[in-house]
Amino acid sequence: MKSQIAGHLLVECLVAQGVTHAFGVPGESYLAVLDGFHAYREQINFVTNRQEGGAAFMAEAHGKLTGQPGVCFVTRGPGATNASIGVHTAFQDSTPMVLFVGDVASDMRDREAFQEVDYGTFFGPNTKGMAKRVERIDDARRIPEYVARAFATALNGRPGPVVLVLPEDMLTHTVEAAALPRVLPAKASFAPEALQNLREMLLKAERPLVIAGGGGWTQQAAQALQRFAENWQLPVGNAFRFQDTFDNFHALYAGDVGIGINPKLAARVRESDLIVAIGPRLGEMTSGGYTLFEVPKIKQTLVHIHASAEELNRVYQADLAINATMNTAALALESMQAPASVPWGAWAKGCNADYLANMAPQKLPGDIDMPAIVASLQKHLPDDAVLTNGAGNFASWVHRFFKHHGLAKGFKTQLAPTNGAMGYGVPAGIAAAITTGRTVLTMAGDGDFLMNGQELATAVQHGAKTIIVLLNNGMYGTIRMHQEREYPQHVSGSSLQNPNFSVLAQAYGYQGVRITHTDEFEPELLAALARTQGTLIEVMLDPDVITTRGTLSAITQTALARTKSI
Repeated sequence: MKSQIAGHLLVECLVAQGVTHAFGVPGESYLAVLDGFHAYREQINFVTNRQEGGAAFMAEAHGKLTGQPGVCFVTRGPGATNASIGVHTAFQDSTPMVLFVGDVASDMRDREAFQEVDYGTFFGPNTKGMAKRVERIDDARRIPEYVARAFATALNGRPGPVVLVLPEDMLTHTVEAAALPRVLPAKASFAPEALQNLREMLLKAERPLVIAGGGGWTQQAAQALQRFAENWQLPVGNAFRFQDTFDNFHALYAGDVGIGINPKLAARVRESDLIVAIGPRLGEMTSGGYTLFEVPKIKQTLVHIHASAEELNRVYQADLAINATMNTAALALESMQAPASVPWGAWAKGCNADYLANMAPQKLPGDIDMPAIVASLQKHLPDDAVLTNGAGNFASWVHRFFKHHGLAKGFKTQLAPTNGAMGYGVPAGIAAAITTGRTVLTMAGDGDFLMNGQELATAVQHGAKTIIVLLNNGMYGTIRMHQEREYPQHVSGSSLQNPNFSVLAQAYGYQGVRITHTDEFEPELLAALARTQGTLIEVMLDPDVITTRGTLSAITQTALARTKSI
């Protein structure tokens, strides 16, 4: 057992856990760890970010892509609070992640020292907090224990984020300790009687619907889910922003159950007599603001399968609650013997027909045809391309019109925040490019881009190429839409004075172009795919085109008519 400073031991522990990339903004509170990254630079890469929120988003995106905890390092106080947006995203998205926070020295603690924060209180490890566990390492000899426990906590049950606090003086101690072996996630079993109960429920059903999503999915689980659906001819909808869980090209795909849901799919959810929810939390977005299903007991028979026992029956009382990881659950479901025929064949075909009909766009004003632009993406992006986005109405174009082959084909292809965090798409895309080398397409809005657009500097520094399609309509579109619904023609705080984004991208080292007509897009996309340099394509979108289904002016007129009738 060799003697080394604690900061080096910490990095050795990360290498032992299989970590290849760590994201962060350097700080004087963890200089010993930075020196450790230098010592182990052949085995692990420290990605230097420009802001801690971007670093945390990159770590979260890495966790989504790999299924292994994404790692982020930040300094105390402002560094940790900046990073909290990524921790919250990892919590609500059920993504494994470990945030390391360099802290004040032990002899300065509890005096409100420079940048001191009570991280246990701030990150609050509970069902209403941001992290599954928050711990402080005061004894350098226990670094291997704490790191292994953090990775186990991040991976086990419902995946999520863990925060480890690192006192600055502890990291400089010389210690004799060795890294522990790599942690493997535990597998919650699928009881045979539960499988039998589910089979009996299916045999009694006439209009069943599967909703799949949440964290913890693997290629093996997704393929087993597909075989289960095929065996029983079950229509499958994907939960909000988990659209790559089930193949969107499959004849049993029903669409995504989330914001901007196909009205016909919403009707199908309400009309179904059996919901089999595999993996999702059935949170506000997937439940349509808790309107698709009544709280706490829905009228449909509900089977809820989740990796965390604490999540089961927390909001919705299930008729059958099953605590199982996605691999265990999907493999068990695949093995369940199906009858020779099922009575819901027409129902399943109707669900898919409704999805396909929803792909037909409405006619909207302006010189930019967004469905046609998404069709170009579908035509030219490789099947394993990663699509990322932040939060805003702009994301609805790819959510509605882009079709993912998904995990069943071997790749996770959608990175999007279920907690509605703006600024996620750009850093998530850069993380995907750095760690996988795959083609990455980021859909961003103008307000969304400016929250983490500076991470283009990170992309250029680390040789990452992404393609960003930036929709510029000069406003916080989602807020403006709600504003016109509630306070028509009272515009306040939602208008934006923007830079020339194409020129800004060039300043960072990206190629930047601006288009004003649809036919300009495809050549620019092909050029972006061909070049080794990253590209930002700024699309000047008519401000009236506010959703995939309607205009801002129509929303205003409806709101004004409602106001006059009161």
